[in-house]
Amino acid sequence: MLMRTDPFRELDRITEQILRPGTWSRPSAMPMDAYREGDDYVVAFDLPGVSPDAIDIDVERNMLTVRAERRPAVDTDDVQMELSERPLGVFSRQIVLADTLDTERIDAGYDAGVLTLRIPIAERAKPRKISIAGGSSRKQIKG
Repeated sequence: MLMRTDPFRELDRITEQILRPGTWSRPSAMPMDAYREGDDYVVAFDLPGVSPDAIDIDVERNMLTVRAERRPAVDTDDVQMELSERPLGVFSRQIVLADTLDTERIDAGYDAGVLTLRIPIAERAKPRKISIAGGSSRKQIKG
């Protein structure tokens, strides 16, 4: 049996589950990091305890939507739960992507509870050098 030392911790957990459970119509937010690494824009979402088949990633125009559902680990009737602090339910996050990103080539990986999306920067958005055509035909302007 697990012992709790803070009597208000359980009350906080129950209040959080009652007032803000994640459902498909009203999902909870998920923490994320976003950064640029070379020619990729990287977005990492914390989804510990979520099965990869319970993650849904959609891109419509420039709107990226990630939804995930964390289900109970124990699914039998003969189990008596002693302590349950890990949030269950649906988590979702929407991000508006810049036009400079190539949404056709998004790469998704899931490792150790972290979903990582790598979105390449579009070729048209990368800096490029513009060459100047010849300059041998100079004309004098008379006025």
